[in-house]
Amino acid sequence: MSNDSPFAPPFFIAKCEPSGQQVDAWADQSLLDSLEGGGVDWPSSCRNGTCRTCLGQMVSGSVRYDIEWPGLTPEEKAEGYVLPCCAFPESDVVLMDAS
Repeated sequence: MSNDSPFAPPFFIAKCEPSGQQVDAWADQSLLDSLEGGGVDWPSSCRNGTCRTCLGQMVSGSVRYDIEWPGLTPEEKAEGYVLPCCAFPESDVVLMDAS
């Protein structure tokens, strides 16, 4: 569902596994910002996609990046890995901490 639609919600749901924590994931905010705003203690450092501290695996959902594909190999991308510090949700997402 696109957030361009007047009927689209202003946010999605991000669920973290294995903890089961759920937070509102705002379409105009990085997943990391939404996770932290919802009280999730997600690992992070650089906040620009280079250090990979926030690496997570997206079990379901979709994200977009406003920068060139950051800090991930093509294989990691194919396996669903994301960098929440610079990924923006396009749907509800389920993330697993890769650390």
